[in-house]
Amino acid sequence: MRPATAFGLGAFVLASTVLAAGGPHVVEDSEVLEPGQCQVDLWVTRFDPGAGYANATPACTLASLPRLELGMQFQHYWFSESPYDELLGPSLKLNLVPEEKGVGVGIYFNSEVNLRTGNLEVATLLLPVTVPLSDHLRVNLNAGWQYLRLANTPNDFFWGAQVEAKLGGETSLMVEAFGRARGVTAGQVGVRWRPGNGPLDLDFLAGESQDKLLAGGLLDKFNSLFFTVGVTVRW
Repeated sequence: MRPATAFGLGAFVLASTVLAAGGPHVVEDSEVLEPGQCQVDLWVTRFDPGAGYANATPACTLASLPRLELGMQFQHYWFSESPYDELLGPSLKLNLVPEEKGVGVGIYFNSEVNLRTGNLEVATLLLPVTVPLSDHLRVNLNAGWQYLRLANTPNDFFWGAQVEAKLGGETSLMVEAFGRARGVTAGQVGVRWRPGNGPLDLDFLAGESQDKLLAGGLLDKFNSLFFTVGVTVRW
């Protein structure tokens, strides 16, 4: 696999390893779905140039297990110079302290296997913390461990920070940064629209990722812009 292609899958997997604070956001919050509620997150991300991925993630919180969210994440990646890849794996989030207590704390885990090769591509264990600053503003912080098979350092520290702000009754703004201690770093900004504050969310995001990749004895930097359109449906 060429270095640029390895960076491509590595950056894409990094940018989609966690379910996040809903939809295509990367930084995870501490909260789970309402007990008895389910949702499906659908989004498409396009990287420049010529690559991207599509995601489908159904998740539910059972009424009998009100603090545990169970999910399954499927992703289809395509590249300009290599075969496509498809990843599938489970995700679990346990809420330890609700944010209504003042500071929310949770535990999040996911892993994904490449369906074409059988390789374990990613596994993540995070401590998400949510700090509600007001009714319209909250901060989400992430810290934990991540295995990323194609990275220069497969096992590494993962970090993330996000600010969510409600701009009006139906619209929210999100700004986040995330990355690995010795690898890819990225950030994105997005707007979420929830028509009529109903069961449907629409997300529009733009971001940039950077990786310092050692190739042929030289340290190269790979930058990539990415754009995302997402839909979340709850029931």
